[in-house]
Amino acid sequence: MKMLIIIPALNEERVIGDVIADIRHNAPGMDIVVINDGSADATGAVAAAAGVTVVNLPYNLGIGAAVQTGYKYAKRNGYDIAVQFDGDGQHRADQLEALLAPLIKGEADAVIGSRFLIKSAYDTEIYRYVAIRILARIISFFVRRRITDPTSGFRAVNMDVIRYFSYYYPDDYPEPEAIVLLDRAGFRVAEIPVLMQQRMMGSSSITFLRGIYYMGKVLLAIAVDMLKKATRS
Repeated sequence: MKMLIIIPALNEERVIGDVIADIRHNAPGMDIVVINDGSADATGAVAAAAGVTVVNLPYNLGIGAAVQTGYKYAKRNGYDIAVQFDGDGQHRADQLEALLAPLIKGEADAVIGSRFLIKSAYDTEIYRYVAIRILARIISFFVRRRITDPTSGFRAVNMDVIRYFSYYYPDDYPEPEAIVLLDRAGFRVAEIPVLMQQRMMGSSSITFLRGIYYMGKVLLAIAVDMLKKATRS
């Protein structure tokens, strides 16, 4: 299978080289594209120096547009599988084999790597944990199956979902909404346990107040999605 790792990155010049090296060590047969989302630092140059394909967006378009750009690249270049992999060092390339297994076996169309299906040293702020748990319960209700980590950006999808996401992908805070869109379009979504680690540098932009805004915006977007006619075309 022809497989691609999509790394959306914003101002990650200090860690993007290590992220790429981790992938190459653990998954040497996979291609890598870095979507440089209008970084103000040398993220694009560092990634290019590491020898991977870099798509430089003209300015910061946001995570949804950056990830969808990666899916458009995957579709245009005929990839069978695409993996979303954060550029901040939280995701571990030694977990890729487990993430890909359900796709390779034909058991799912999209696979989410969950931090909460396995005990680990990964830690997060209590308000973020509570928000994730609330989102997980609401999304589980809508898709009629248990989802434990709806905000996880560590995901793998097959060719059909690559094609779908190249046309339909949420704009803001896309991960939870994307699960609902996939379910309504008839795709099989699975979760598997994975280990993650704390980001290598910096801190999350999601503060307590932004977390409340995040929750409200995501829930409103999901409510609108539920009113729309589902489509895969």
